[in-house]
Amino acid sequence: MRAWKYLGGLLMVLALSGCGYNRIQQQDEAATAGWSEVVNQYQRRADLVPNLVSTVKGFAAQEQTVLLGVTEARAKVGSIQVTPELVNNPEAFAKYQAAQGELTQALKSLLAVTENYPDLKSNENFRDLQAQLEGTENRIAVARNRYIEAVREYNVTIRSFPSNLTAKLFSYSTKPNFTVENEAAVARPPTVDFGAAAPAAPAASAAPPAR
Repeated sequence: MRAWKYLGGLLMVLALSGCGYNRIQQQDEAATAGWSEVVNQYQRRADLVPNLVSTVKGFAAQEQTVLLGVTEARAKVGSIQVTPELVNNPEAFAKYQAAQGELTQALKSLLAVTENYPDLKSNENFRDLQAQLEGTENRIAVARNRYIEAVREYNVTIRSFPSNLTAKLFSYSTKPNFTVENEAAVARPPTVDFGAAAPAAPAASAAPPAR
């Protein structure tokens, strides 16, 4: 009897392996790990924002609109509860992605404004924060790309036969992914209007002809 149970268990393991169960498990774990790294890097960026805003305010307090935009974007990101279930909820995932995109654009606007303040740009603390932010943005890009690839592989597996049958049996569903349709636009520095152009000076009146 024990031998038959052992054989039955072995056959079940082999059947699950042949139907992609192990691959689904591995790819699901890889996507989860990739997501954790994305969240970690986004949090690292959020942690930099208060010091960055405070430093800029010390030199450019009049830029209230931009400073407030960054603060509000960070608050919006922080209001979203990041749970493991978020990566399986397309609506929640899209909301999180949109909030992070708003913070990205707000930070770009803030850095663009600083170009107008030479004293701020030469400030050691600001330069250090700017370098940290740049490094974090690079790590975010790397983490996002790894997550995108991990989710792509996972989604392909659970849509492919016969692993799709196993996925359905164990309630595995496709995961939402980062959209790339606006990546090129997001990557471009924002155009900052420092105010309406001054009206052109009226042309000098022609001198009256000599008499």
